[in-house]
Amino acid sequence: MSRIWAILPALLLAAGSAGTVHGQARDAASPPEKIEIRSRPGVWQSTAGGTQIPLWPAQVDLAKPDTGDRPEETGNGSGLVGGRQWHWAASVSRPTMTIYRPKRRTNGTTIMVLPGGGFSVVATDLEGTEICDWVVRQGMTCAMLKYRTPQAWPSVDGKQQRPKVLLALEDAQRAMGLLRQGASRYGIDPHKIGVMGFSAGAYLAANMSNTEERSYPPIDAADQLSPRPDFAIIAYTARMLDNSNGRNSLELQPWVKISAKAPPTLIIHAMNDPMDNIRQPLAYALALNDAGVPVDMRIYAKGGHAFGMRPTKDPVTTAWPAEVGAWLDGIGMK
Repeated sequence: MSRIWAILPALLLAAGSAGTVHGQARDAASPPEKIEIRSRPGVWQSTAGGTQIPLWPAQVDLAKPDTGDRPEETGNGSGLVGGRQWHWAASVSRPTMTIYRPKRRTNGTTIMVLPGGGFSVVATDLEGTEICDWVVRQGMTCAMLKYRTPQAWPSVDGKQQRPKVLLALEDAQRAMGLLRQGASRYGIDPHKIGVMGFSAGAYLAANMSNTEERSYPPIDAADQLSPRPDFAIIAYTARMLDNSNGRNSLELQPWVKISAKAPPTLIIHAMNDPMDNIRQPLAYALALNDAGVPVDMRIYAKGGHAFGMRPTKDPVTTAWPAEVGAWLDGIGMK
């Protein structure tokens, strides 16, 4: 086991129902904490039933994460969620998509799962494979993204900025194109592919929803297909709110662009989220509504951040999956 010291946000301390979290950096005004991270060299591998495929041809010269050529690592957060550890992958330079297919016949709906991790790690089980387990039990196909990370968001004059080229977004858009291109092979409907994102992954889901533009040159036919999802589920989102105008401001950050073509969206959040204030999803929901985009919200009093689907004493952890199922029924996707 290697032992590394890193300047990472408090996110890697992990999350229980009490409120400490893994999924996103603190408010930009709060400095990250220096913590000890234990990791093991090794490439994350699919759990049983999944087929892991590379997103990019081997000959494509991909931009590297902040760790450069450092070999991929796996590890676990130092806290417990639902009484169990959560695990992550980091130093991901060759991203993958892992596809899980249901055993029973479906209507072709697919959910691409975008785990959180603050763009420092990818939370592979809590917000990845465990979500896919639920998806396939509902009779849908699931595709879990392991995107390139870490990638720091720079700070200018004390304000957080979005990277000009977000590697994780490139990977997510590429994965969407591959799913649509391979629809007949995977037995899915290319017009029923949505995204479900958590924390940093929720920001990715929102970013995908509001743009058709890719920040990389197309390399094959998959990149000619739309990268925009057909629906979006946004769980405890981050990096949306511009709070420089005061506590009650609901303005979006300048990098958050809203499109009237964004798909129907369901937003899930807890009022007591200590990492990403409830104003984050409220600002996004109002902006979508103003653009004429169908948007639903499910707000729970308690749940903190990064609760995933692991049952805890907070009702959100057992209630929200059923809410997602009902919402998908309502928009004709289940």
